[in-house]
Amino acid sequence: MIRYTFIATLGLLSFASVATPITPQDIVAAALERTQHQVRYDGAYVRLDYPMGDVPSDTGVCTDVVIRSYRQVGVDFQQLIHQDITANFSDYPSARMWGLTRPDKNIDHRRVPNIQAFLSRQGAQLPVSQQGKEYQAGDLVTWMVNGRLPHIGIVASGYSSDGKRPLIVHNIGRGPQLEDMLFNYPITGHYRYLPSRD
Repeated sequence: MIRYTFIATLGLLSFASVATPITPQDIVAAALERTQHQVRYDGAYVRLDYPMGDVPSDTGVCTDVVIRSYRQVGVDFQQLIHQDITANFSDYPSARMWGLTRPDKNIDHRRVPNIQAFLSRQGAQLPVSQQGKEYQAGDLVTWMVNGRLPHIGIVASGYSSDGKRPLIVHNIGRGPQLEDMLFNYPITGHYRYLPSRD
């Protein structure tokens, strides 16, 4: 979505496009909308269109909650990560973790460690805290589940019944859910990514 501003120059009226930044409320609304979808947990490799490629709408994993939420507000993680990993392949864990020798636009953006690398490269990384108040609506959080499974979710605007922890929208196997689980697993990353819409 682009907002247009009128600019008068030398008596002439012209248009200048002004990119509008995404707000935390935009991200939260998109994430909460994901919880209305029935999604079967399936991380199988799928050949995707590019850009804006997606796995079948009734399947997905934790990263797909993030990808689909951001796409709803005009940001395509598939394209952004593919462009960045193509230019900076050695800054991503693809070779070390998966033995890849080149970018793969079908899967790179669906891997939590790649999203973490991208967000860090964008200056979106924030300190990890054990205080719930440090996590704001719209933030992204990553965890390590059972010591070996990277996971990601979006901080929502609601709070736990005791008011100490923000709720999280994530998919850990039952489709997109809104849950009180911020401190259920070791947190490995905290990010705030609010780019401008194209």
